[in-house]
Parts: sequence; C-alpha cells; structure tokens
Amino acid sequence: MKISILLPYKENFSPDYPGAVSLFVYETTKISKYKKLITIFGNTNYKKIFNLNYKNISLKKNLFTSQTNDYVKKYINLEKENSSSIIEVHNRPSYVHLIHESLSNRILTLYFHNDPLTMEGSKSINQRKKLLKICYKIIFNSAWSKKRFLEGLENKFINSNKLIIIYQSANKTSLSSIKNKKKWITFVGKLNRAKGYDIFAKSIKKILNKYNDWKAIIIGDEKREKIYLKHKNANILGFKKHKEVIDIFKKTSITVACSRWDEPFGRTSLEASANGCAVIITNKGGLPETVTDAKIINNLNEKNLTKNIEFLIKNPSARNRLQKLSVKNFYLTHEFVSKNIDHYRSEKLFFNKRIFLKSLQKNLRILHVTNFNERLDGRLFFNTGRRINNGFIRLGHSVLGFSDRDIQKYYKSFTDVKGKEVLNDKLKKTCYNYKPDLIITGHADLISREQIEELKEDNPNTKFAQWFLDPLNKNGPDFERNKKRILDKIDLMDASFITTSPSALPFLPKNEKNFYIPNPSDESFETLNNFKKSCSVDVFFALSHGVHRGKLKSGKVDDRITFLENLQNITKDVKFDIYGVNKVQPIWADHYFKTISNCKMGLNLSRGKAIKYYSSDRITQIIGNGLVCLIDKNTGYNNFFENDEMVFYNNIHDLSEKILKISRDEKLRKKIARKGKLKYMKYFNSNLVANYIINKTLNINDKKTYLWER
Repeated sequence: MKISILLPYKENFSPDYPGAVSLFVYETTKISKYKKLITIFGNTNYKKIFNLNYKNISLKKNLFTSQTNDYVKKYINLEKENSSSIIEVHNRPSYVHLIHESLSNRILTLYFHNDPLTMEGSKSINQRKKLLKICYKIIFNSAWSKKRFLEGLENKFINSNKLIIIYQSANKTSLSSIKNKKKWITFVGKLNRAKGYDIFAKSIKKILNKYNDWKAIIIGDEKREKIYLKHKNANILGFKKHKEVIDIFKKTSITVACSRWDEPFGRTSLEASANGCAVIITNKGGLPETVTDAKIINNLNEKNLTKNIEFLIKNPSARNRLQKLSVKNFYLTHEFVSKNIDHYRSEKLFFNKRIFLKSLQKNLRILHVTNFNERLDGRLFFNTGRRINNGFIRLGHSVLGFSDRDIQKYYKSFTDVKGKEVLNDKLKKTCYNYKPDLIITGHADLISREQIEELKEDNPNTKFAQWFLDPLNKNGPDFERNKKRILDKIDLMDASFITTSPSALPFLPKNEKNFYIPNPSDESFETLNNFKKSCSVDVFFALSHGVHRGKLKSGKVDDRITFLENLQNITKDVKFDIYGVNKVQPIWADHYFKTISNCKMGLNLSRGKAIKYYSSDRITQIIGNGLVCLIDKNTGYNNFFENDEMVFYNNIHDLSEKILKISRDEKLRKKIARKGKLKYMKYFNSNLVANYIINKTLNINDKKTYLWER
C-alpha cells in the first residue's frame, strides 16, 4: 500500500521558504501512522527539503507548453510506476481532472486550501459535480469553504460522505508561557487591502501614539500594493521564516487578523491562538473557525479596530483571560489533525476491518429494502423479510426498514403509473438522510439498476447485498422470470444470498459473491411447541396462488394438488388438514398459527422438481413450531439434519409409509419434532442468518462455522 501526495506546482517543500500547503503537509505527515507509506511529489528549486520521503519533479523551461500541464504529466508517469493506493492532490482541482483521465482506477482525494469557486477546475457547477463523481474524498479547511463548494448544487450533495472538513493545525504552547508575553501587537500576512492592512496601519498609529510603551511587529510584504506605515514603535520585518514567526507569536500579547476578504482559513489567527495571543479577527470566511476564543469585529473600520485593540491594552485581566482561553481551548494540534487525516485513509485502506470493528460495537446502519406488507394489515407480517430484519436488530444494529412495495402502491399516479419513479427517488432521499453502511435488498425488483449505480457512486463506502427466496429450479414455476429478477442487479452487489444452493444454479456468475442461506427461523415468530402436547390432526399443508393475492385464482394449475390427492388416496386412516385446494381458501397470520397448533406433521412441499437446498419459508413455520417436517430427500436437507430430526422421503409411497408410522407412534413423533425444532432454531435462526449476510457482504472472516456451510 502506498499513499502519494501531490503539491501545487512551485509549492516549496522546504524549511527555507515553505508555503502554507507545504507546512500543513509536513506537520501532519511527519507524525502520521502511514508516514513510511507516503511519498510527497512537488517542484522546488530549493536544495534544503523537509525531512520526509520527497520526490522533486524538475522541469525544463518550454515556451510552447504549459509548465503546469508538464508538471502533472510527469507526475502521472511517475505514478504509473509508483501505483499508489491513494493519491492526495492539494489545492489544485484541475490536477484531479487530468490525473483521472490517465489513472481512472486510482483513489483520488482533493484538499481545498482556498475558495473552490476561484480555482480552475472547480469554478463551475459541472466541474464540481465531476469532482464529486471521481473523488473518494474532498477535504476542506473550513466549513465556509465547503459551503462555497456546494453553492448551486442539488440537495443530495450537501450531506455527501465524500465531503469532509479537516482544519489546518499548529503546535500548542503551554499555559505557563503566557507570563513571558511582551507588549507587542503583531500583524502577519500580505500587506494589502484584502488583508485589511490599510485599516491596521491607520489604527496602529493611533494606538502607538497613545500607548508608547507598546510596539507593533509587522511580518509580511506586498510587491503589488504599497501601504505606508512609519512609526518609531512599528517594526516592519518583511518575510520571516516560519520558525521565526512562531517565536514572535510566543512573545506577542495581541495579534490582529483583520481581513476584508473571505479567507477560507486564517493561518495567522490559528497559530497566534495556539501560542497564547489575544486574537482580534474579522467575521469573514473561515476566520471564526480558526480560534475558539477571540475578539470578533463584524464591521471592519478604523474606529472598531482601534476600539478592540485599546480595550485589550487597557484591560490586562481581560487580555490575560483571552490568552489563557486561547491556549486552554485550542484543539487543532498537529496530532489531532493528523489523526483525522489518517482516519479517512484507514477508512479506505482497511474498509472491511473498520466495518468489522463497527459491527462488534453494534452500530452499523443498515437500510433494509424489502416488502414489509404494511398495506396488507398484518396478513403477511410473519414473513422472511421481518425475520431477517429482527436478526439485524438483535445484533445491535440501527436498522431502517424501507417497504418498497408499500411505497410503490401508495404513490402511484397518472404520471407515474407503477409508482416506480417516486419509489426510486424516495430511496435516494432516504440514503441521503440516513447514510447507511449497508443497503440490503430483498425482492426489490422496482429499484432500478440506475438508482443503485447512482447510490454506489454517491456513497462509495456503502456496501450492497440482495437476498432472494423464490424457486429457481429449471422446470419449476416462473423460472425465467425469477432468473431474470436475481440476475438483474447481481453485478452491482457485493454479495447475493439465495435459498437455493448456488452450486445447483449454473446461470449464476462464476465468482465468490453468491451464497446459500436457509430460511431463517425467529424466536418471536416460531412460538409453538406441538411436540409437548397431543394433536388431533396428523398432516397439515397449505398452499396459495400468490401470497399477495391472498385467495385462490380460478383455473390455476399446480402440480402439488395432484400429488396431495394421490397421497391422501394411498394413506388411509390419516387425518389431513389441507388449505388452498378444492376451493378451500388459504389461511394467514393468526388463523394459520391457530390451525397448525393442532397438527402433528407438516408437509414441506414446494412446486416443481426438488433442487438442492431449496425450500419455501413454510419449512420454518413447520419445524419451528414443533411439527414433524416431512421433506423430499432430493432437497439435500439430510446434509444438515438427521433422520430423527426431519423425515426425508424418496417418493410418494415412501412418504405415505412414514406418515402412517409416525401418526401411530406418539413417542417417535414428539422425539423427531422436538429434536428438529431445537436444531433448526439453534443453527438456522434469524440472528445467525443476519450475521452471515453482514459478514459475507463486508468480506469479513469471523471464523464462525455455520451449519449450512459445512
């Protein structure tokens, strides 16, 4: 793993004449936990370089090409050999666009140290949208700079996880050093109108004339603009090395940073505050974010500035209090800021490890998109989506259920006949507000590929998974339709979970992202224990012509009806209780549970030819409530359960014989039902299935052995 930092062209990474960007990079990199992985690229003519891993990009003068473009092109060629995991570009959005054209597969991070709307490559809305698309993170040095970047952009970008604020940093002095302060008033920066130096010059003359035991220390220069200040107590020192400036701050009592323009961030006020100065600033741009305690001028003029300086001179206790608070409350140390930068790096370099730690802390945000059937008034409350949902919640995660079919149903209109447009837009807005770590979909067919692609682009750290329960046996019902449903977005998913063994489905992509899951049981749903009591009904079975339809459909053909009729004909003196056949309507919810509470056995019969590990969710309702589960041996469930835990049949005659035997042997019936329930509830429960979905989606090996993986 490597991290590459690209400085602006002609940014001197040298202790002799460092720019603000170089200072920031140097101070935060030298204490970074990734220091050994970082290479800094820049261009300088100075021979003395900061003591870090630095590569100078030297250029020959060429009148016919852009030096900046040549600089970036040379960097790209170097980076092709360097192959960094992360490329961090400082204060040059135009560089990011150029790098992305040649190295589109690299992780790019852009740091803004200036107003984004004044910089080439981020002035227009489209340029900023493109930066949001191609950058992993965009880091601002103030909230003000971030707000400027967002001007004119849609709401979905405002809360983007790609946009973060990491302030500049400084060394913090000790409280005891304040006693060494001299009667100095310091101004550091460009000596021009934008910095408010003309106002300072007029104000400081009055102050020094009135308080002749005070001195003014002015550090900086300006070749393009001349503002004259001449006073015996005013020392204009010109440019000074950074260490010399810090030494002056340590002795300074009052520092003035009175900019007229909206400074993205003020390094003068930051370092003055860190060194125990009583700071006076204007309420412009990001200046108020640089200090925790200061005198703030809302309306800059000579009178107001003079008034604030004089107040601090005449009130030593107030001045001393402000100096102490500046140090005491200062938190933007190099260590603090460097850790923040490393945190974002770790987030990307070790994403799965980060999420694993979060999962142990039980604070993942999971957006679960499936049909919770709210519109059906509780008839389908006891469904697999809710079982999985319960598992996520019991594991301690924050879970937001998003019932796609209900939303689609409620928001249909003449302009959106299927409700699909509103559904997808609502999902996008929900992600914007909730910011999930995981998005899990179950049968969410109306969520479009385009919407998933957009969400992945806007939320690069969010992981996506889908689960699918319907039959996928080739000769079974709706095979082509179900196949299309599972494949529709499978390439966009980090993992897919199916209640059929992937090894039995040759149409699935050949990768390691498809997993089998059993139909999960749930301790709050499967509450009956029929093995503890006598039951008057021998065999229970219920089918439907679609769970959402809720009632029988005339003319519907179902191969199971013929099987059931033949089974009853050859199995004499056995009490069958069958629903969904011969005009007997299906049963649901509480009616269903009251009915099975009097049954010894449940037939787990699915449509079509049995396929490896597939079963409908009726298996959980049968075995989970203490009934003996009768299941086709060809499902392969005998890989998980013994003959005294489930009853496996080879054909209809074998099934008939086993039903007869168990119906006449209460002790055997109760033994099988009891052992079957205990094992299923222990090894196939919703907590385990939910945990498995999380771990496989995040590619976490938690060393847990799941029964269905053996």
